[in-house]
Amino acid sequence: MKPLRTELERRRQQHLYRRRRIVTRVQGVVIRLEGRQLLNFCSNDYLGLADHPRVVAALRSGADAHGVGSGAAHLVSGHSRAHHALEEELAEFTGRARALLFSTGYMANLGTVTALLGRGDTIYQDRLNHASLIDAGLLSRASFRRYAHADVPALRRQLEGHTRGDAMVVTDGVFSMDGDLAPLLPIAALCRQHDAWLMVDDAHGFGVLGETGAGILEHYRLDGEQVPLLMGTLGKALGTFGAFVAGSEDLIETLIQHARSYVYTTAVPPAVAEATRASLQLVREEGWRRERLQQLIRYFRAALLDLGFSLGESPTPIQPILAGTAERALAWSDRLERQGILVSAIRPPTVPEGGSRLRVTLSAAHSDAHLEQLLQALASLDRAPLQCA
Repeated sequence: MKPLRTELERRRQQHLYRRRRIVTRVQGVVIRLEGRQLLNFCSNDYLGLADHPRVVAALRSGADAHGVGSGAAHLVSGHSRAHHALEEELAEFTGRARALLFSTGYMANLGTVTALLGRGDTIYQDRLNHASLIDAGLLSRASFRRYAHADVPALRRQLEGHTRGDAMVVTDGVFSMDGDLAPLLPIAALCRQHDAWLMVDDAHGFGVLGETGAGILEHYRLDGEQVPLLMGTLGKALGTFGAFVAGSEDLIETLIQHARSYVYTTAVPPAVAEATRASLQLVREEGWRRERLQQLIRYFRAALLDLGFSLGESPTPIQPILAGTAERALAWSDRLERQGILVSAIRPPTVPEGGSRLRVTLSAAHSDAHLEQLLQALASLDRAPLQCA
């Protein structure tokens, strides 16, 4: 057998070991972590809805009406009226004929890709796609091609070489570790030209981007003909749990029949679906949350540039600060925590070697004072040039 302890020790020595920490006050921009109160800048609760009173009340009343668990998979006895109403509301909000709920975004990606592709087909993926998309491509048994990040000419060359079977291009809409946007307009045009499926994982754009918060497709004004497959998650900007795929009537019926991660798993609790319905209504009603978020992003980026940090092209709440080595990223994260601020260190294999970073995420619930506290702490970080070995 493989010596597990030896491998664990190797990860510790390389500053790659990960450990769980117990949070006693989970949601909100101020949390309690292992007994300490910390200002949280690493949550994906971009709109500050995870602890909104209306969302919490909807969860409580949903539990009173439906109980706690769903009891079964959707195709057995687990598909409640709350699930169905949420699917209809998500379809309408995204401008699609149908939407289908999945228990997680990971399961939505696995189920969709493996239901539509198989041996003899080809999947094309951005090199910085989320792990769930990579795993979905591998499990589909389709030929797997990756193109350099956001490199449309490279993707064009690959599609021009496609000769048999179905082709699918899959990309994150907002890249989760860099915060930049996929160049979807030229990618969509390429897919139509080459008769290829286009699937967009909008986990980090849904609720945040677009005039109404419908996500990156609304941001680019792309419709269901141009992007047939849309995946969105509900545990980030909407503050609840689960995911969905939206598309045509035929697509959703196909997934109901063939997506194994949908067919063979227990449905999300109906009470969570009721909470998500309340959250979706708040996204519709309270556009000021997105406006506030954009104000914070602009101010934060300008202030970081004044401090001498280099920034990537991220117009989203995800603002990475490159550290280079895993050791430095951990040291930075530790120094911020000692000043009362929680920002996780992101290290390989989540990001490439040499790309370790702090991944700062902003929320509409952060105040100006919160942001100033973060900036003062960032200004104290040791940014001396790394010594070459």
